[in-house]
Amino acid sequence: MSDFIPPAKPIIGEEEREAVDRVLRSGMVAQGPEVASFEQEFSAHFVPGRPSVAVNSGTAGLHLGLLAAGVGAGDEVIVPSFTFAATGNSVALTGATPVFVDIEPDTFSLDPEAVAAAITPKTKGILPVHLYGHPARMRELEALASERGVALYEDAAQAHGASLDGRPVGSFGEFAMFSLYPTKNMTSGEGGMVTTATDEIARQVKLLRNQGMERQYENEVIGFNARMTDLHAAIGRVQLTKVDAWTKTRQQNAAFLDANLQGVVVPVVADGAVHVYHQYTIRVPEDRDGFVAALKSEHNVGAGVYYPIPNHRLPSLAHFAPGLDLPETERAAREVASLPVHPSLSQDDLERIVAAVNTVAGAGA
Repeated sequence: MSDFIPPAKPIIGEEEREAVDRVLRSGMVAQGPEVASFEQEFSAHFVPGRPSVAVNSGTAGLHLGLLAAGVGAGDEVIVPSFTFAATGNSVALTGATPVFVDIEPDTFSLDPEAVAAAITPKTKGILPVHLYGHPARMRELEALASERGVALYEDAAQAHGASLDGRPVGSFGEFAMFSLYPTKNMTSGEGGMVTTATDEIARQVKLLRNQGMERQYENEVIGFNARMTDLHAAIGRVQLTKVDAWTKTRQQNAAFLDANLQGVVVPVVADGAVHVYHQYTIRVPEDRDGFVAALKSEHNVGAGVYYPIPNHRLPSLAHFAPGLDLPETERAAREVASLPVHPSLSQDDLERIVAAVNTVAGAGA
């Protein structure tokens, strides 16, 4: 059988290794000049005009961003249930209540009508997720937040470089978080980046990441240690120079899959949206788990399921949502499968993926 095609594959090259060695040779490996440069370069690349603050994970970025935006006990923040648990966890960690609402079926993002129905006097903000690299319904959500007097935040963990109507994700909310985990479209080894609408929110995130200090031993607020190291920032700075080409390759790979897959529902791209294909997520209406298993066992093609258990049914978060029914969320959790789309795929790999999917889908028809 041919070699296994993994669903995701981090790309770390010689330039990244040399950048790490350069920092090691400098003797300054904790947060320092590399982090400061990475923050400036990230802003210029993805969200011009907005400050960026580097932290040690995407989850820390969400948590600190929410705290910096004033979210706390007694507040509610509206979130999707169909996402990674970090979204709801981050709200809960502030002392606020995550309010889970349903998604719309095409782009797997928050349904604006469901959001509107969930707003209460306790609602502090709305936190959409740009899932799989496709922008959420930001036109409607931005208008709704303005109309109802609530804040808008962004979970852009998977959406580096995505945009809607020419506006980059990360530029809509009071803050946005980008993940830099190894399987994301670019990585710093581990880490996250928070982009903010104001210098004051950026300052608060900086305080919170560093034990509440701007000046050493002058702690202004109760904070955390969520700093990024210069080692991680050095990797991220190199990756910033490569991510646009990788994204273009992802989009080309996705176009090939779109044109050739049969028997499955391929991803939808909304009008005005630029999809960066962190994941290429199809729907398999019947026996998704059997489909994924057959791809691997019969064709050596990997596929991921993101996410099989909605947040509102996780043991950790279910107490926030007793008796909640989210039909589109449940349907997505049953049907989604993410195929390899990463930049390391060869043309032969792509043709193998197509042949495998079409064969397995045809057998199940």
